[in-house]
Amino acid sequence: MNIQAIYDRRSIRKYKDTPVSEKMMEQIIRAGQQAPSAKNRQPWKCIVFENNAKKELLECMECGLEREYKGKAVLPKSRFGLPDARHTLRIMRQAPVLLIILNTNGTSPFLPIDEDRRVSEICDSLSIGAFVQNMLLEAQSMGLGTLWIANTCFAYPELMEYLQTGEQLVGAVALGYPDEEPAARPRKGLEEIVEWRI
Repeated sequence: MNIQAIYDRRSIRKYKDTPVSEKMMEQIIRAGQQAPSAKNRQPWKCIVFENNAKKELLECMECGLEREYKGKAVLPKSRFGLPDARHTLRIMRQAPVLLIILNTNGTSPFLPIDEDRRVSEICDSLSIGAFVQNMLLEAQSMGLGTLWIANTCFAYPELMEYLQTGEQLVGAVALGYPDEEPAARPRKGLEEIVEWRI
């Protein structure tokens, strides 16, 4: 991977119908493993879905989105995001590979936790973000495209039932050969994101 991948990476929403080799996937995941983590806990795990397994997983996600639409929402204040989640589901179906990202130390976001556990969860979330970013950049350097997905939150109960794990579902990454070349999205200026205190 090179530094240019940081500047060239885009969120890809259209994919070619070309498989990604297991060897390439292993290389991408190994890059993720090199991420720093709080107290070296390495709280990340990914499950690779392809073909029929991916189709089954996404049927569960569609059921969750339908439940949200019909009024039995687990995230009622976030209903405005459902149309985007449906669009994301179409992208996930098109991508040849889907990675489900788990926090091995986490539990359901719908359960209360104490302050110490909350701080640990924040630290683990930062670590998992680094894990995912490493994978996105490695994929970019290999000529692959990715989309980092959080819309799995709307179908959390259905996806967790399908996954049969007590670990925390953080999100997903769609991955494959890109079938588009989107322009760079605008970025805030440094004056908006940096405060100097000297």
